[in-house]
Amino acid sequence: MKIAVIGAGGVGGYFGGRWAEAGLDVTLIARGAHLEAINAKGLLLHSPLGDVRVDVPAVGSASDVGEVDFVVVATKTWQLASLADVVGPLVGPDTVVVGLQNGVEAADVLSTFVSPSRVLGGTCRIISFVEGPGVIHHAGIDPHITIGERSGGGSLPIESVAEALDKAHGLTVEIADDIGVALWRKFLFFAPLSGLGSITQAPIGVLRSLPEPRSLLVRAVAEVFDLAKAKGVGLPPESVAETLQFIDGLPADGTTSLQRDFRAGVRTELDALSGAVVRQAAEVGVDVPVHTFFYSALLPLEMKALGSIDWPEAP
Repeated sequence: MKIAVIGAGGVGGYFGGRWAEAGLDVTLIARGAHLEAINAKGLLLHSPLGDVRVDVPAVGSASDVGEVDFVVVATKTWQLASLADVVGPLVGPDTVVVGLQNGVEAADVLSTFVSPSRVLGGTCRIISFVEGPGVIHHAGIDPHITIGERSGGGSLPIESVAEALDKAHGLTVEIADDIGVALWRKFLFFAPLSGLGSITQAPIGVLRSLPEPRSLLVRAVAEVFDLAKAKGVGLPPESVAETLQFIDGLPADGTTSLQRDFRAGVRTELDALSGAVVRQAAEVGVDVPVHTFFYSALLPLEMKALGSIDWPEAP
């Protein structure tokens, strides 16, 4: 199986590196100093599962790769809509494409320029980030990928895809009976943690242990559950309690990619997380005051990162 990974950051770089370590035919599509470092020295993975330096091909243009069997899109959510020219050269008549973005809308965006019958739904769990050019740091959570066929999609070779991807060291790949439920299970914890973490810039251990932020966290999880229920997503009744139990088991010093991006002052996935909760809740008439607060409070920082507004730094 020939695999192309678009975006060699914390998610794509880690998974692509582990697949290459397992002997799969993987090419990373990267850019800048990260691309140069991977080609010069290989990709270094720092992980609780063991550090490894992997020689994995990396290119700056998809046209240098050609058609592949499986495309993993691991960019930020806001980059998806601009990827038609990147994904196009990789897709042949039998190619399968999956996005591993945060949020619940990635497959819908991919399906605007890839035949919907070739797009799988997908999500992952891992805390990882680019530590420096050519270096990925896996900081926590056992790596896990869930894929599944979308409602109305074509019949895809999903079992063979999962079997190949599952060969990577320490990675579990699961086929979901209902990928919509799987996406919302992650959204149930990730959107609340991302919003609250970005406002407070506190690690997960602080958010869950202090009564005041924990109360906001509990309410935010419940809001996402109510939204999913209103949209007809079949989350079981115990999902809120299970989600809070999962959060309580996360590394205490863990942070989300959203809050790290806000800390760095770069463009974020706010619209795909708190923004998506607010937007979709308005469409179905669900009240989400906590997520509305998250989105409203963070929007000025997002607009500043985009260059839409600015203000002088405090002396």
